[in-house]
Amino acid sequence: MSKHPGDRRDGHPVARFVALLETELAALVDAPTWSLDAPATADFVPRIAGVLAGVQELEARVVGHAGVLDLPGSIGARSLAAWLARTTRVTGAEASRKARLADDLAAHESVRIAMASGRVHGEQAKVIAAAVGDLDGGHVSWRDKAEAHLLDEAGHHDAHELKTLGRRILEALDPDQADEHEARLLEAEEARARKRTALTMWDDGEGLAHGRFTLPSAQASMLRKALTAIAAPKHVRATDGAGSYDHERPTPERLGQAFGEYVERYPADQLPTMGGVNATVVVTMTLESLNGGLAAAHLDTGTALSPTEARRMACEAGIIPAVLGGQGQVLDLGRKRRFHTPAQRLALTLEQQHCQHPTCTTPAAYCHTHHGIPWTAGGTTNTRDAVLLCPFHHHQTHATGDTHPLRT
Repeated sequence: MSKHPGDRRDGHPVARFVALLETELAALVDAPTWSLDAPATADFVPRIAGVLAGVQELEARVVGHAGVLDLPGSIGARSLAAWLARTTRVTGAEASRKARLADDLAAHESVRIAMASGRVHGEQAKVIAAAVGDLDGGHVSWRDKAEAHLLDEAGHHDAHELKTLGRRILEALDPDQADEHEARLLEAEEARARKRTALTMWDDGEGLAHGRFTLPSAQASMLRKALTAIAAPKHVRATDGAGSYDHERPTPERLGQAFGEYVERYPADQLPTMGGVNATVVVTMTLESLNGGLAAAHLDTGTALSPTEARRMACEAGIIPAVLGGQGQVLDLGRKRRFHTPAQRLALTLEQQHCQHPTCTTPAAYCHTHHGIPWTAGGTTNTRDAVLLCPFHHHQTHATGDTHPLRT
């Protein structure tokens, strides 16, 4: 039974449909699906998707009419989306999406009819409306043909593919202008993306930083590719040893650790200057800590580090160690020349070829450069005393202080 018995007496087609739908859905609440065989299940899934698209089109039509009647104003809502969010208890983002769909369908009758009949769903309708709307200037006359073409293609392509086809729509209608049109659309899209680019980070006070970012698709693709390469099983096994890749570890965790490595190993000399020097991190520690003590070190950003982590990072990353005496005076402010130059690194790669721990064969490309004689003990930055160690054995050396016999 409908929860609104007056609907059937109304006589309006929408009222009758909604009442019937409520009744039928109530009857299906406990209907079993286990008795459906494979062919029936395969048949019902796309059919239900089509029915759902039709219902969503009807919802969009009624939502649009609510705007015409100024129902938002009746409760003091500032927009149709705000009224919809309040009335239906959806999020503001979802309400805005539904309000935009109502506008799109109202402006594109052929798309509305296609969605009402279940031929396209909401995502496809949005993409088609946007692609047709992008035809401006001398191409306005192509809009009806473009709409018909994309509606036909919607039977074979998802919304993502339709967006690409929409950018290239003039290839089918006006090939001579296709490249210029696509270039203009891409430039406009990239300009919008740059304006919306943002990054926020905050510390939780428990050793973790959290953040959110919005990047243009091109830069996001570059970042994704770099992180995927670092998190790949082949790289993890090469750097941390055989059997180190955990297939059960969630992908977000793997990518998060890959991002940390990516940031740590980014060449500091490629960064812009800040306060007259390039953006190099300074780690402050006592002489005792640098020589193996337990007192915490601190970055110039205020972040505390374990002495083990500070000593490890000082071997490889673009970090300048500021060594303090007992009264806090600076005993030594390290120079970047304490790090091996690209030419020295190349020479080490040719000479050592892989991690110098006797049990490891990690290729040199994945290794860190370690001072065989510690810098604090008078070691110098040269190829004679330098040792290539994979990240695993580099961590191990600084964490335990163990010095295993290395290859000679």
